[in-house]
This record gives sequence, C-alpha cells and structure tokens, in this order.
Amino acid sequence: MTGVLFEITFWLTVPFWGLMIFAPKSRLTARTVSSPLIAVPPLAVYAVLVAGHLPELWATMSSPNLDALREFLATASGASAIWAQVIAWDLLIGAWMYREGRRLGLHPVLMGPLLVLTIVLSPFGFGLFLAVRARCDRANRATSVVTGQ
Repeated sequence: MTGVLFEITFWLTVPFWGLMIFAPKSRLTARTVSSPLIAVPPLAVYAVLVAGHLPELWATMSSPNLDALREFLATASGASAIWAQVIAWDLLIGAWMYREGRRLGLHPVLMGPLLVLTIVLSPFGFGLFLAVRARCDRANRATSVVTGQ
C-alpha cells in the first residue's frame, strides 16, 4: 500500500502543474490554482501514510534529532510521507509563482521552465523565480501592498 501511495502522490498534482505550464492564460487555470485546496490530494496521501505512525512522527518532529529523523525517513512510510509533504508544498510554491508571474506579466516561455525547475528541484526553481521577480517587480511594491496605492 505504501508503495502505491508513493507512486500516485506526484501524479495527483500533475493536472495542476500541467495547467500552469501548458495553459497559463486560461481562466480555468487561474481559477483552479488560486485555491490552496489544490494541495489537498497529496496532503490526504500524507495523512494516510502517517496515520499509523503518528506517535513516532510526533516524537521525531517535536524534538528534532538527526538520528531519529534519519531512522524515520529510512522507512517506506516515513520516506513516502515526506515525499507527499514536499510535493504538496512544491505545488503551493508553484501556484504562488504562477500567480506572481501573471501579476508581473511574465511570458509563459519564461515561467514554464521556471515551473518545471520547481517541480524537479524546487529550491533552485523558487530561488531563480525570486531573483526574476525582484528584477521585474516595482521598487515600491512593499509600500503599495501596505497602503493599497
């Protein structure tokens, strides 16, 4: 069961990534990825994976210890659970990047590869997007967000 859950986790998010990369200007894409509920499928997998290991997971995460975390992650359930969590957060990051890219008017030819890089190596994709965003965003954005002007 754990192996099947591991395998399907990524595939549950593919439709959302596909919309952002291949149909970025569609109203359906904008409406769909504006909701944080897109992360529910991989988080549901996470919940199923950790349900039987909650005491162990709680002990590992509430008192962080490298050896305990390594031991938990060495199990199929632990590795699959962390995978599901990473997939969910990567999707939320990707959705935010998509929305910011649309706000800034970034071309899909730029955003598509950034989103693919985020799928594969999220810290690099996200970091590169932040650099692009900083370069393209207005200098006074912080003030406009606070004042609404």
